[in-house]
Amino acid sequence: MTYSETLAYLYAQLPMFQRIGKAAYKADLRNTHALMEILDHPEQGLRCVHVAGTNGKGSTSHLVSSVLQEAGYKVGLHTSPHLKDLRERFRINGAMIPEPELVRFVEDHRSGFEPIQASFFEWGVALAFWWFREEQVDIAVIETGMGGRLDSTNVVTPEVSVITNIGWDHMDFLGQTLEAIAREKAGIMKAGIPTVIGEAFGDVADAFRQKAEDLSVPITFVDQTVPLVYPSALAGAHQERNARTALATIEVLRGKGWLIGEEHIRLGFSKVVSNTSLQGRWQILAEPPLTIADVAHNVDGIRAVKGMLERLPFEALHIVFGAVHDKDLRTVLSELPAGATYYFCKANIPRGLDAEALRAQALGLGLRGLAYPSVQAAYRAAFSAAALNDLVLITGSVFVVAEVL
Repeated sequence: MTYSETLAYLYAQLPMFQRIGKAAYKADLRNTHALMEILDHPEQGLRCVHVAGTNGKGSTSHLVSSVLQEAGYKVGLHTSPHLKDLRERFRINGAMIPEPELVRFVEDHRSGFEPIQASFFEWGVALAFWWFREEQVDIAVIETGMGGRLDSTNVVTPEVSVITNIGWDHMDFLGQTLEAIAREKAGIMKAGIPTVIGEAFGDVADAFRQKAEDLSVPITFVDQTVPLVYPSALAGAHQERNARTALATIEVLRGKGWLIGEEHIRLGFSKVVSNTSLQGRWQILAEPPLTIADVAHNVDGIRAVKGMLERLPFEALHIVFGAVHDKDLRTVLSELPAGATYYFCKANIPRGLDAEALRAQALGLGLRGLAYPSVQAAYRAAFSAAALNDLVLITGSVFVVAEVL
């Protein structure tokens, strides 16, 4: 198969949560264990950092990976979802998996994998672990999908487990209370393996403490009030919290014998974008007018974006906004700035929410704007309407941002 044919096969044959939602979700690890057996268990012996959380797990994963790269290690990085290219999910020292390697993996294993009816994400996890073993990485940073306990990545035994925070997202799958969601995320904790908790309070913190006690896990709750000694290339108070979580993770690795110096941390934080090709986090696309894309898609993410907006001078605010239909959209829309002009759109995926339906919901909450037939049409309209001192923001969904980048 060519690379294009391989992509067509993967997208056509395999259920993909990012595109179709709930129908692609597998509520157990049987498929993953079966795939690992076929591949002769690449997850065994994989030294890794395992990262879960509602928000910030991607940024935290990239920060940790960047620091390890600066320390001279060969570092695998598995994240999701991708923005433009499937291969973004699979990196070693910032470089995506070569197209021929991805093709070889699918060609070699499709006959064994097809009877299992693995999901798109399960295929991706298998590919990541296989490739990291093929390339003999020193360590890998593995980001979970949406959950923890039943996430396909949860077949590894890491050097350290990391849970960035707990917020309202994917309640259909993870639970209707923050404590229930925390228990699902805490499923990545392994007996005796240190765990770093980025942010947790009250019942959420108690859920983590109880799990740690049950498993005899050394647990670190990050002090998010201390000054950040190492500046990060990722802007915003929320990214400072992610950086503190990454730093606490690095400290655990140092305590386990990984050779990471102060200069490695400084450079890793300052060069995180160039080292890992991270995109879509308060990313400046153009100016003037200042045009920014951010993949915020839930309540906490939108609150963080709002905090960033409050720190910027601009005349008028134009927001290109799209969402998926299975989100608790009312709470998200309630966080958006009421004085902005909105350009509602639907990303080109089955899971996207119709732009007119989105506009109607937003109007009911006092948000005014028009619906557009595509993300690009909404973006062009916003950019054309914006004066030089205005600000254009593209947000609400990874998939909306992906169509603008």
